[in-house]
Amino acid sequence: MSVDTSRRIIVLRHAKADWPQVADHERPLADRGRQQAPVAGRWLADSRINPDYVLCSSSVRTRETWKLASHELPKRARRTVFEERIYDATAGEIIEVLKETPQDVHDLLLVGHNPGVQNLTEVLAGGESIGGTLAELRQRGFPTAAVAVLAFDGSWKTVEPGIAKLVSFFVPD
Repeated sequence: MSVDTSRRIIVLRHAKADWPQVADHERPLADRGRQQAPVAGRWLADSRINPDYVLCSSSVRTRETWKLASHELPKRARRTVFEERIYDATAGEIIEVLKETPQDVHDLLLVGHNPGVQNLTEVLAGGESIGGTLAELRQRGFPTAAVAVLAFDGSWKTVEPGIAKLVSFFVPD
């Protein structure tokens, strides 16, 4: 795969979490979240998005979100990495993690948290979107279990602000 290959970054915010008396990192999904995550997974499948590689925050709610969403996909990702650095990360910190992606990966799915995932999506898109997707994201925010799909050409090592175009934005009802 050459470095000027078209690639996609699929950004999934974790589904709705519960608020039990546990540390934030350990918060599980709420009932609503357990319903949202498969809806996001079905949207990915219906959109013919089946990631090669998954970077998932190490938190309980992101792991549960990915597990439930992934069951809706026609095939498993080649690799899933539970990455501590994504938890509570800024857009810049997430970009540094994205740059470490193996070059043979075409479609990468990132499962993370707000405000990092919304900021990441806006920073990578840099104002470029198809239709009104970026305006919609800015108006609605990045609700739980929302999915943004960004496309760019190049190497993972070249990921930087403004490199991508936001091509899709989905929010489960």
